[in-house]
Amino acid sequence: MILPVIALISGLILLVFSADRFVDGAAATARHAGMPLLLVGMVVIGFGTSAPEILISAIASVQGNPGLALGNAYGSNISNIALILGVTALISPIPVPAKILRSELPVLVAITLLTVVLLWNLSISRLNAILLLVAFAAVIVWWVIIALRHKNADKLLAASEHGEDAFLPLKPAIFWLVVGLIMLVASSRILVWGAVEIATSLGVSDLMIGLTIVAVGTSLPELAAAVAAARKKAHDLVLGNIIGSNIFNTLAVVGIAGVIHPLEIGSEVLYRDCLIMGLLTCCLFAAAWRGRYRLSRRFGGILVLSYVAYLGLLGFQILGYL
Repeated sequence: MILPVIALISGLILLVFSADRFVDGAAATARHAGMPLLLVGMVVIGFGTSAPEILISAIASVQGNPGLALGNAYGSNISNIALILGVTALISPIPVPAKILRSELPVLVAITLLTVVLLWNLSISRLNAILLLVAFAAVIVWWVIIALRHKNADKLLAASEHGEDAFLPLKPAIFWLVVGLIMLVASSRILVWGAVEIATSLGVSDLMIGLTIVAVGTSLPELAAAVAAARKKAHDLVLGNIIGSNIFNTLAVVGIAGVIHPLEIGSEVLYRDCLIMGLLTCCLFAAAWRGRYRLSRRFGGILVLSYVAYLGLLGFQILGYL
């Protein structure tokens, strides 16, 4: 039992470090190759910051642990809204730009509803997974078109905290691109092994481990960045990154895992986790609208309490009380 715990903790630490290095190396290499700032900010960095979730879910799918794959994706979405946005709003109320309320949030709501429809028969087939990836490609194309139309590529890159002057020289960039990717794969395999072993030893499902320890662990960098951004009053960065991350997790992470291996799930994923994820998403939209483009401290407190209640629900179910 000790070795799996060490593997889980060390895997999480190495995962966070390697993801950061990989993002730096990938972004700098892309810029040295002449890729436009827009694509660096939206595609390269966007992919890099979601690489931990992608690799964990992909490896879990290959090893026949669909619960861990879905738990990682949906658990991260729940923690992104309830924990990260909640804590951020408690620190400082979050203004919601009209563009996000009128475009990105409705897209996230629609994608969440699509997820419920696809999971209705308690499985993600390869065809369903391909549909998710096609939807993700459509969202990416749409984002690029909108961004080009409004000529805000530099803002996107600045929002990702990778200014043009911050890019690494070419040789260190290539080094961290390769080494960071290797470390990402290795740390993901270590983390998945530790999580599955712990779940087996405790007699709980890999879904529960994915929804709790793995989901929170992969969201820690986003939480630290969100708190830092809130202190700097960069609230649009926080909200945009959370919505983008949830869209990426729902479409790309689950889609890639499903293409690798069709995912059979338990009914609790649909009636508990997807339901809570959907309710949080709709509440976020409603709160921003009723709050006149603003998420209050009171709403932040409600989000944090809801996350504590969700963890409590999972805990009671693990102990067999529910």
